[in-house]
Amino acid sequence: MHKPKSKQLKISKIKRNNQKRNKLSKQGKLKERRHGSKSTQSVKKHIVEKVEVPIENEESSDQGEDLLEMVEKDDLKFLHSAISSRSYHLLRKIRLPEESNGEEECRSRRSKKQKRKLRNDNDDDNGIENVYEERILNANEKNEEGKKIRILLPVKTKEGVIKNRIVEEIRDDLKIQMDSNTESSDGEREEEFEIGSVDNVVDTKDKVTTVELLACRDEILKSRKLKIGILSSSLLENPHAKAHNFKVLLDFLDETNPEVCITVKKLTIVSLVEVFRDLLPAYYINTEAREDGVRYKKETLELRNYEEILVRSYKNYLQKLEKMAGILRRKRGDTRVLDNFQVELGQLAVTSLCQLLTAHPYFNYSINIANFLVPLLDNRYEKVREIIFQCFSQIFTDDKRGEISLAIVRKLNHYIKQHEQTVNCEIISVLLSLRIKDVNLDQERREETRQKKLANHKQRVLALSKRERKKNKKLAEIEKEMLETQATENKMKKDKILTEITSIVFTIYFRILKRTPNKKILSVCLEGLAKFAACINLEFYQDLVNVINSLMKDSNLGQREQLHCIQTVFTILSGQASTLSIDSYVFYIHLYKQLFNIHAGKTHDDCYIAINILLQVLINRRKNVSQNRLIAFVKRIMTIALQMQHHGTLGLLGLIKSIMQLDKNPHLLLDTDNTSGDGFYQAELDEPEYCNAHRSALWELTALQRHYHSIVQKMSRYIACRVPATGEGILPMEISKLCPSELYETYDSSGVTFKPAVQVPKKSSVLKIIRNWQCHNGEFEDYIKLIKSRSASTAREFIDFSAEIF
Repeated sequence: MHKPKSKQLKISKIKRNNQKRNKLSKQGKLKERRHGSKSTQSVKKHIVEKVEVPIENEESSDQGEDLLEMVEKDDLKFLHSAISSRSYHLLRKIRLPEESNGEEECRSRRSKKQKRKLRNDNDDDNGIENVYEERILNANEKNEEGKKIRILLPVKTKEGVIKNRIVEEIRDDLKIQMDSNTESSDGEREEEFEIGSVDNVVDTKDKVTTVELLACRDEILKSRKLKIGILSSSLLENPHAKAHNFKVLLDFLDETNPEVCITVKKLTIVSLVEVFRDLLPAYYINTEAREDGVRYKKETLELRNYEEILVRSYKNYLQKLEKMAGILRRKRGDTRVLDNFQVELGQLAVTSLCQLLTAHPYFNYSINIANFLVPLLDNRYEKVREIIFQCFSQIFTDDKRGEISLAIVRKLNHYIKQHEQTVNCEIISVLLSLRIKDVNLDQERREETRQKKLANHKQRVLALSKRERKKNKKLAEIEKEMLETQATENKMKKDKILTEITSIVFTIYFRILKRTPNKKILSVCLEGLAKFAACINLEFYQDLVNVINSLMKDSNLGQREQLHCIQTVFTILSGQASTLSIDSYVFYIHLYKQLFNIHAGKTHDDCYIAINILLQVLINRRKNVSQNRLIAFVKRIMTIALQMQHHGTLGLLGLIKSIMQLDKNPHLLLDTDNTSGDGFYQAELDEPEYCNAHRSALWELTALQRHYHSIVQKMSRYIACRVPATGEGILPMEISKLCPSELYETYDSSGVTFKPAVQVPKKSSVLKIIRNWQCHNGEFEDYIKLIKSRSASTAREFIDFSAEIF
């Protein structure tokens, strides 16, 4: 049988430490602490603050007597000596009451040498601290009254050690309290006062100049620039090995130094844009397709790790850019005042996002960037709208797949639907850059009917035998492979995307027409309809023409809006709607009337629109134009050519040249002795059929042959010679092959340059012919003398020059 073990008594940790301490003290091995613990220091402080001198007040005297009985005499003597010698920082400003004892008075009046000896005798271990406190005490005594100097830790630099000091100024209320405590009502001094209630004031004797601050800032900027440049260049040299540089560069975007934070962020943004534009691939990286437990080759594993770091860093960079640019997206009711630095940083972030989207439209997060930029296209800052407008225009122009264009158009449609009529013009005019002219929405309907027929055919095929179904299945597989080799499937997908884009665009335009917003938005909408009218379904033509006709009758539209309406109608009629029974005579009248409102001033830009409309009306639809109407338009075009700038005049002359080459009827206007027909030409009449333009002539060609532009002179001379194919007056080949719109664009002087340069006019060489009027009629000289001899009052009267005096 085993004896049960006796239970050992548990000893607390404190008791065990005490036993160990007593044992070491008996053996003389216990080490004494040099500095007192925090608890002892707090106790001492408490004791110092509680020491009081008895006062005549009864309540306070009772408490003072009890405290004095608790403190030993040796401790009191020590405290008195410490206070008088100011050997401790806490007791430095405590003042003792006046005592009659001569020993204490002598102790309070000791010299500095006696105080130094006394402090050294008290405690040799605290010699360094006493010396430090003595220096502070001496500095405070030398300083002005009411201030004291606090010595800080020195700073070591290349030039040497710099000693730091701070002048602390005591508050006025503290001075008053201390002065009141020095003298009591009974001539006694109190020991109590408040310690440590001071305000720190930095000494401004050694001021830092602006030049020194700028030099310091330049040094910091140089170091940041050097780091950013080294990290970026190493990334471009070896991206796989230096992929960790992305994290360091992204940390620079969180710069907190207020002196250089804006500049450092701008430099980092621009550097990272160039790095990502060079390193990002043109394909989408799928980082979630990595399977666990699958072994890869070393090269493959390195490539996958690099791609993960690249995508993660790109995502963090985009998030930081969106945070910076998000300050420009202000909601209604937001009245925050933005700094110019914040606005500039936001604009730079928007520019960087646009550059990344343009360079890599099909990389990761491209749709997220597009969705973020669409609301900013309606921003109040014009520069931001211009940057995003150019970005989207370039994407619409260069996009061959159409997927990113479809995502942007969907987001635009959603945004316009939410904000209705409060959007800016840029958000609608950006749709003009889409390449959807060749899309035919009617073909989509044909495809739907074809699919229905195929579905019916499929039902009949199901009734075939098993052998025939296998045969048809194999044939279908072969046809599918043939389509893949011919890339027909990709083309069908692209056409489907373009068809969807076109449907969304016309949904936007029809919604704007239905709600009749302000003129600017309506003008852009009509311009888009005029450009893409050939893509509209046939069933919408009649309704669209009626809506446009009602808009023009209301006469609330401006000059350009009316021209866009006319252009839309004639674009529709020139296409698939040519077989429809739509009366277009009203729009001929509108066009004929609006031509006189175009001139070289504010409305000169409308000349290009008018040239495009006249090309459709007088050339593309020339079979539907009568002779009188054609001659009236030619006469009016030549009239307004006199009031245009030279490139507008060239476009109109090129149009007349094309008309005369296709039709001989306008040649009647080149005959000055034309007597065919009745009546006379009424230029103010708005009816082209009844203005009798055939009774006039193209007198304007004489003035245009003396034009300041040499090409206008050649074109006018060529038309006056009845547009000859060969012989005298023919045009150079480089001019004759240009169409009217190309003439307008080629010789446009908006770049403040003339093409060709305008020559200095030559001096007139007309000979002066001196005639002797006396030989013709001598009475004329007598008549002049008679007028001169009359008085001034008589000379102001009416003179009849029609009298037969010659």
